[in-house]
Amino acid sequence: MVDRPYTVLSCGMSIDGYLDSARVKRLPLSNAADFDRVDAVRASCDAILVGANTVRNDNPRLLIRSADRRRDRVARGLAPHPLKVSVTTHGDLDPRVNFFTAGDSARLVYCPDRAVTEVRGRLGHVATVVGAGQPVELRRVCEDLSDRGVQRLIVEGGGSIHTQFLTADLVDQLDLVVAPFFVGDSRARRFVGDGKFPWHSQRRAELAEVQQIGDVVLLRYALSSRFGTT
Repeated sequence: MVDRPYTVLSCGMSIDGYLDSARVKRLPLSNAADFDRVDAVRASCDAILVGANTVRNDNPRLLIRSADRRRDRVARGLAPHPLKVSVTTHGDLDPRVNFFTAGDSARLVYCPDRAVTEVRGRLGHVATVVGAGQPVELRRVCEDLSDRGVQRLIVEGGGSIHTQFLTADLVDQLDLVVAPFFVGDSRARRFVGDGKFPWHSQRRAELAEVQQIGDVVLLRYALSSRFGTT
């Protein structure tokens, strides 16, 4: 029996595999049409997960932009915006950032068991804080989300979270958008870091779809037998 949500990992990167620039804050890696596509994917999900570094570095709102999509969610008995989820090692997040203050979404923060009391003291008034192992085990996070009714999850970064989800074989669908330029700076964050991935030269990932969206390209990979089932 499946004990975790159907998981979409969504990411934009440069041709040379970077998520951002070491010099430019919030490097744009997509275009308006693709941002709208991502908005539609978000609207189809019950929760959006990002790592603590993404919360700190990018200050994302993680909301559904389209009013029509928000109304459609409400008509289906859902909240206007998906649940916001973050994973932190130390809990050093500012309760004033957009993750906690933008919109009326419910918010979950997963942290190591030993840090729960401290993190609840800092963030308990703006989020539900949950221990998920020592250190945090992403499979436990996914199982807990499933227990909370999350059937479809979108993971949006950053590189450390991408690496952990992929190496743990917790992703069903990878939506990888490639922007038409190079970053060329090893100080910048990459799409993934080092790790033992289930897909390699002897076990290639299945490319399910290629779509040009203006000047970017979407590569959609099927990473599990559940691909496309929700």
